[in-house]
Amino acid sequence: MRQRVIPLGVAVTTLATSTFAFQCYSKPLASSCQKLLQHLSISNSASSITHNPSYTRTLTTSSLSMEVDKGYPGTAVERLKNVRARVATLSEADLSGDWEDVRRKILWAGGLKDLPDAIPGQGYTGHSFNDYNHVDLTTMTDGTSDNTNSGEVKQIAVGNFLGDGIRKASIPELGSGGSWSTCANGCHLDPPQDVAHIQFKSRIAFKLVWVPNANFDKFVLVDDDGKELARASPTGQLPHIRHRQMNYQLVQGSKYAIVVDELAKS
Repeated sequence: MRQRVIPLGVAVTTLATSTFAFQCYSKPLASSCQKLLQHLSISNSASSITHNPSYTRTLTTSSLSMEVDKGYPGTAVERLKNVRARVATLSEADLSGDWEDVRRKILWAGGLKDLPDAIPGQGYTGHSFNDYNHVDLTTMTDGTSDNTNSGEVKQIAVGNFLGDGIRKASIPELGSGGSWSTCANGCHLDPPQDVAHIQFKSRIAFKLVWVPNANFDKFVLVDDDGKELARASPTGQLPHIRHRQMNYQLVQGSKYAIVVDELAKS
């Protein structure tokens, strides 16, 4: 396999185990490298090397391959995992403050900027998680972010181009691809027939579902399988109660309602 060489400071050769071996070309650093190798196993994706023009780093094409979700190949898998890692850092207390502060934390976890003054379709996220429908945090690959609805997703405008807004609103450090709060219409079907799964051919990183208690004043974030990631009881001016009720109606009877149905009984 042809290799390309990039000056970086350390010669790195991809092994069959997908770990990196380090070769030091400067004697003063040799012993340090040996000690490092004794204590560290550095993966291809997590390695970080300080630039030094006296070394080189060699990567094979196979070591640059991206993880692909075979069921939903439009999923930006690395980005999805990083989103869920951010969600895991948010406690119930973190998400139980004033709703606008909570919503900003949800945007941050999902890899989206808070852009309440942007033009709709050009990065505006003021609607995200603020109504009954735009509650699916979807991480899609760069190759699918320009996809439009051809009519397969019901109750969604045909030709709904979202690509420019996705690129402007997505936080880049979570990985390649983009994030968006897509519409949940059709998520009650099995398999889901919503914007994420049909238009973008992507799993959702999480979905916000309001609990059907007396006041619909608690919510849960669930993953693509309906498993709980976080729960909270926000305060302040929540989305209108009609939106919270309709949000539950979108998922009622599906895997996404199992957790909130149990909470409503408790």
